Amino acid sequence: MTDTTFRPAIRPATITDLPAITAIYGWHVQHGTASFETEAPALDDMTRRHHTLVSAGYPYLVAEQAGIVAGYAYAGPYHVRAAYRDTVEDSIYLHPDMTGRGIGGALLAALLAACTARGFRQMVAVVGDSDNLPSVRLHERHGFRNAGTLHAVGYKHGRWLDIVLLQRPLGDGDAMPPSRGLSPAPPGSARPA
Repeated sequence: MTDTTFRPAIRPATITDLPAITAIYGWHVQHGTASFETEAPALDDMTRRHHTLVSAGYPYLVAEQAGIVAGYAYAGPYHVRAAYRDTVEDSIYLHPDMTGRGIGGALLAALLAACTARGFRQMVAVVGDSDNLPSVRLHERHGFRNAGTLHAVGYKHGRWLDIVLLQRPLGDGDAMPPSRGLSPAPPGSARPA
């Protein structure tokens, strides 16, 4: 039976959360197909990735209860070319024992609000593995629309994997020109985990 009484606190991730974030992500890299990385990054690499995103103004959040990090989510640049500056890509990872409790939805709702408040106009979800229906459905419940599938673009755990692209407008979406300025995404920050 799914425990729906879990009410995590959603807050910005801090440096002290990074060991738990690294462990959660490492589990997904080793055992899952949501990430197309094949080797789990070390804590120092995850620290650098976190710093790169946060210092560039992107939200990086954790879900916590009783001092335990149950999951995390962040937004980063969809691509590094300047014209993409108002579009972000989201990532959400949960501790494997914390799925099915509404934590992913709470993280995604908070991430959508944080990105909208920062003036971003579109959010793209790149869901690794078209069989990852929980992630696809989570995004659809939060207003994302399927924008297509790229077939057999990754190979991991002995099989070819698709990616599903989903997209959701933020704020004014494409109804008005952007107001965030013309600064491009920081170099090298397109693919943090």
